[in-house]
Amino acid sequence: MNLKDAYINYFKKHGHVQIPSAPLIPENDPSVLFNTAGMQPLIPYLMGKEHPEGKRLVDYQKCVRLTDLDSIGDKTHHTFFEMLGNWSLGDYFKKESIQYSYEFLTETLNIPVEKLAVTVFAGNDDIPRDEVSADVWRSLGISEDRIAYLGVEDNFWIAGESGPCGGDTEIFYFRSTDEVPAEFDPKDERWVEIWNNVFMEFNKDENGKITELPSKNVDTGMGLERVVAVLEGVDDNYKTSIWKEIIETIEMVSKKTYVGNELSMRIIADHIRTSVFIAADRALVKPSNTDQGYILRRLIRRAIRHGKKLEIDMNSDWLAIIAKEVIKKYENYYSEIKDNKEIVLDVLRNESLKFNRTLEKGLREFAKMLKHLDGNIIDKDNAFKLYDTYGFPIELTEEMATEHNMSVDVEGFYDKFRAHQEKSRTASAGKFKGGLAGDGETETKYHTATHLLNAALKIVVGPDVHQRGSNITPERMRFDFSCDHKLTDEEKHEVEKLVNDWIKADIPVTMETMAKDEAVKSGAEAMFIEKYADIVNVYSIGDVSKEICGGPHVNSTSELGVFRIKKEEASSAGVRRIKAVLE
Repeated sequence: MNLKDAYINYFKKHGHVQIPSAPLIPENDPSVLFNTAGMQPLIPYLMGKEHPEGKRLVDYQKCVRLTDLDSIGDKTHHTFFEMLGNWSLGDYFKKESIQYSYEFLTETLNIPVEKLAVTVFAGNDDIPRDEVSADVWRSLGISEDRIAYLGVEDNFWIAGESGPCGGDTEIFYFRSTDEVPAEFDPKDERWVEIWNNVFMEFNKDENGKITELPSKNVDTGMGLERVVAVLEGVDDNYKTSIWKEIIETIEMVSKKTYVGNELSMRIIADHIRTSVFIAADRALVKPSNTDQGYILRRLIRRAIRHGKKLEIDMNSDWLAIIAKEVIKKYENYYSEIKDNKEIVLDVLRNESLKFNRTLEKGLREFAKMLKHLDGNIIDKDNAFKLYDTYGFPIELTEEMATEHNMSVDVEGFYDKFRAHQEKSRTASAGKFKGGLAGDGETETKYHTATHLLNAALKIVVGPDVHQRGSNITPERMRFDFSCDHKLTDEEKHEVEKLVNDWIKADIPVTMETMAKDEAVKSGAEAMFIEKYADIVNVYSIGDVSKEICGGPHVNSTSELGVFRIKKEEASSAGVRRIKAVLE
């Protein structure tokens, strides 16, 4: 039985319309590099927009998550995965949703009920304990000992600080040959979460007030790879039918067995599958030093290094051979995989050629380096040399160091990287940092003020406001932002008041250096994200603002003085312009 087909057919039978998987690269959403969950492309409809296909939807969604990148190589983690999801947009609610999940698991998939347990929301000061869901589970035969009540951290969902929200119920399967305990302990790792039903029944406003929504939604998600492992009775996802032919192909090109070489084979399998999907996406991402291209390059290069560890012939077409197996497996479900097959293979071949030219030299340099080091730390100069000369991302150097029981002076590397960036910038005549025409004290203050203004506009006008440009002189700041209307006097006054309140609050301004994908993942905003290199500076003003930026900034908001808006006008279609001063 194919789980994807069984899932879609079950929910279609119950009135759901199948919708296609959204692209892996989000459309019109620069806040994230990839779609990370099945619900992500549906957020506008979960927020109230009417979906053209109706109120009951079902799909399987391509997802990429980078939070577990360092865990790839174990039995259960993947960068690319498929999420099965079904939704009710103001139609059925808790009872029907739970009944559908239970029936699909126990009748369609024949999972014994005695191997299931659930969690529900325990409630808090604003929202009552979810006895509705618990009662439905009891009526279906889940014993009291198999129902656990957990708090906000485990069983509550909200997209951000405010908006639609609600408790969820999660379904767990006992993945072990041990006798199933009578009582469910959520901390017992033998219990594995397989399905999550989120019930959006409340709204939290900017002041933290919770009210009940007139139209309630259900959002569910089930990870395909995890459930297939459960159904096939294995504790290693890479031993399932999903990976069988891909692992066999790696065994063939390496002339080695999976047993004894699990780590490298899992990394190669995972990274090539993910690379195929990124390169095949309609956005046509190519390996680069920025954004999705940086992730693609990093995945391919890591796969190549592990191919070398398996002694695969680097001059062979081994990446393409494995990629073709991935393509064959998925092309009937995702048309772009078939349509862009040659593009994918070209991407893999070209990146392999580029990296192979320097990989050998870099590995030799690394080995030489180890012999001459005092202690067990790779210093900043050597780490930067591997990056700058041999194309080794800092993560690759860290990984190699760990294999030799060593560490890397990552902080020193970032310092050296920043100094290199600064040198490059000053060498480029006419190019200014973050829209600055100079780095004097006044300009620095204005630059910090643009971050506060951006944050205030998001609160007063709406979260869809984004910076579209800025220009700063010693006399004033100019700030362009996306907005479809002229600001009212009341809106301008509110923006001014917010900025000045933050200035008076004496909020510290802090800076961290990190990989760009990590910065985006952490919620940092950036104008024209593609212009930044793979390592970025992230400036935070307390909890008010978090942006990727070239700087410079003041140390605290109290240094800024008084903020005054002098003019608000149209800049271009859908873009407004504010001119302001600090007094």
